[in-house]
Order: sequence, then C-alpha cells, then structure tokens
Amino acid sequence: MKANAQGCRRGRVRSPLLVAITFVAIAAVAADDQGVAFQLDPQRTTVAFTLGDVLHTVRGNFRLKQGALNLDPASGKLTGEIVVDAKSGESGSGMRDRKMHREVLESDRYPEIAFHPDRVDGTVLQQGKSSVQVHGTFNIHGSDHELTVPAEIEMSPDHWTATLHFAVPYAKWGMKNPSNLFLKVGESVDIDLTTAGSVTRP
Repeated sequence: MKANAQGCRRGRVRSPLLVAITFVAIAAVAADDQGVAFQLDPQRTTVAFTLGDVLHTVRGNFRLKQGALNLDPASGKLTGEIVVDAKSGESGSGMRDRKMHREVLESDRYPEIAFHPDRVDGTVLQQGKSSVQVHGTFNIHGSDHELTVPAEIEMSPDHWTATLHFAVPYAKWGMKNPSNLFLKVGESVDIDLTTAGSVTRP
C-alpha cells in the first residue's frame, strides 16, 4: 500500500510537467501554422510604370492602397493580397492621364489593381537577401491573369524590403491600346514595385 501511495504521488508530480510539455508542443505547432506575416507600408512603397513609344518613354506611378502577406516557410504557400489604387495613376501629363484612366484602365469602373499570391518558388532566408519567384493571380480591368513575378527580398529581425519587376501585356489582356496615327506605344507596360514594412515571426 505504501509503495502504491508513493507511486500515486510520483504520478501526481509528473502530471503538471506532462501538461506543461503538451501545452508547449501544441503552442509550437500553432505558431508554425501561422507562418511569417509581412505588412506593406504604403509610405515606403512605390509602384512605378514605364511605357515606351516611338518618341520617348512615358514614366509614372501608382499608390499602394494596402498590402499584407503570410508565408508558410515549410511549404512555400503564400497568401494575402497587394492592392493598388488604379485611380492614383499619373504620368505628369493631365491629358495623357485622363486618356489612360478613361480609355485604357477605365478606373472609374475598375478602381483597384490587385495581386493575390499563392506560392513562393525558392527559399526566403530568415536573414539576408533571397531571390525567389512569386506565383499568383493578377487582377486588372476586372479580369484575373496567372502571373509569376521575380522578387528580391531582404529580411532583418523585424522588417523586410522587396523589389519586384514584371511586365503587364495590357493589350493582350483586353485593354485598349492608346496608339493613334501620330503616336505608337508598346503593347505592354513594365512595372517596378519597391516595398518595405514590418515582419512578424511565430
């Protein structure tokens, strides 16, 4: 009986320890499921566009509306969105910009341009620079298009920076080419996105 009582006491001593270990294990799994969260700071983000014509190159920019991403490092799954204000596009020429918004982007009807990623091909290092490919869906002018974007990412303990470059074949995607008898422009526009923001790790 005495031995059994001692065994019970030992069991009771172990029980809190086992509960604590189990709790820590569950918490670790839950944290890992949350992944790494990236916030995009609109004040530190530029969305520049470049469109060539026969006479000169047109340059302009859009403003980021909002952006947040969540990465599962183990699987490469990437969720979230990057949303750009289509109405904010400007190139420095009022006449040209009115034509762009009215005839090409139709920004009154389609006020947002968005990228919804679904995966990262490559490894995003916890510290330092990484070169990866980001795959997802690009929505512009009311239509979704599959897109893979090369990205240069630099990570530090509490913030991140990234640069992305890709081309948007707007004419192929159903938007009007603003070329006329006196002006010929390319049928795709180059986009350069530079962003920075906070990063939260599990």
